Amino acid sequence: MLFSANNIGRHLSATVLAELGSGLASDINKLAIEDLEIKHEHKTKGQLVRYEKTLQMYRPDFSGFLWTTILCLDNRNPAIQREYHPQACSIIPGVFAPSRRDPGRKGVLVEFNPELDEADKAVKVLNRQVTKSPVDFDSHKVVISFGRGIKDSPEDNIKLIVELANELNAEIGVSLPISKKPYSVSERVSSLYLNPDRVIGTSGRKVAPALYIALGISGAMQHIAGMKESGFVIAINADLDSPIRDECDIFIKGKMEDVLPLLIEELKKQKQVMEVQ
Repeated sequence: MLFSANNIGRHLSATVLAELGSGLASDINKLAIEDLEIKHEHKTKGQLVRYEKTLQMYRPDFSGFLWTTILCLDNRNPAIQREYHPQACSIIPGVFAPSRRDPGRKGVLVEFNPELDEADKAVKVLNRQVTKSPVDFDSHKVVISFGRGIKDSPEDNIKLIVELANELNAEIGVSLPISKKPYSVSERVSSLYLNPDRVIGTSGRKVAPALYIALGISGAMQHIAGMKESGFVIAINADLDSPIRDECDIFIKGKMEDVLPLLIEELKKQKQVMEVQ
């Protein structure tokens, strides 16, 4: 079964295959059907088994650097024997060239008109639970986000960012690449700050604080979409040509390990002045 990987097709394919109890591969852009000989610990109990007319479904991963092949295979292991039919996937629109018209081919058109009564349309709410994010961006007037600019000294730079956040009573966000834990830091720092709950952008949260500080973030459009409604934006980046420069009110060229200690020191001085007054 083939579906279109658009908004309707993704939802429909998942619903249909859940009802049929078979597998589904999503966002496929290459297909092949072959007879395969497969040896698998669970599917075949370690034996070499021939699967006929197996649909091989390919999709790009890791931004297109790697191809993943997805198979929907029956369990041939006697202990867990089960058939998974039909094989199904949703296909990204436009990835296949249209076939040339062949007037000699004939098909059968089946028109299906489902009959639904009012009971089929009824929805019963069994439970309702509000899930709150563990990261509270909404109650903070200042949000500080950091990206791959921490790379020269990840652990120390994150400590500086946390210190700055404490001075400004700010919440801390991250860019999407940071949530993939690209750098080696302590387990505590990793679990607190290098996690998907803090991602700002199209793959995470949308924020609109009075002040947004972007540290070592290049300014990809996916991240900009998540913070563009901020009241005032300050960016600190060593790259003068980074796209974030066009999205901020103040751009400071420099490494965060050089700039943040000066900024933190000045904030502490200003606090002391205000306390004296």
